[in-house]
Amino acid sequence: MKTTKLKDAAAMLLGAGLIFAGTGHLTFARNDFQAQVPDWVPLSKDNTVVYSGIAEIALGSSLLFTRGRKRKLAGKVAAAFFVAVFPGNVSQYLNGRDAFGLDSDNKRLARLFFQPILVYWALKSTKVI
Repeated sequence: MKTTKLKDAAAMLLGAGLIFAGTGHLTFARNDFQAQVPDWVPLSKDNTVVYSGIAEIALGSSLLFTRGRKRKLAGKVAAAFFVAVFPGNVSQYLNGRDAFGLDSDNKRLARLFFQPILVYWALKSTKVI
């Protein structure tokens, strides 16, 4: 398989995952996502979850339906989004909040190491790096 086709497939898979996660923010996983919102965020936890869910759906759609330079831009924005929400993962770990089956400090700590993978995935699959 050509590298370009593999990267396109990876970008589309990431896009689909973002749409799924964004839909979860708005529906079935809303309470779990609220557990990740740090207390210092100036919006209510629910509003933060709703707005970030909308952003994820938009980013996922951009990764699915754009090509070329626009997909590169979507990859950069997705990577920035993954960096921006990382404090929520840290907050969940530091405050010992259970969500998404992360019901121990070890599981919450392990989750922190997946965020850089998402950043890399967003950048690599959209040919930014």
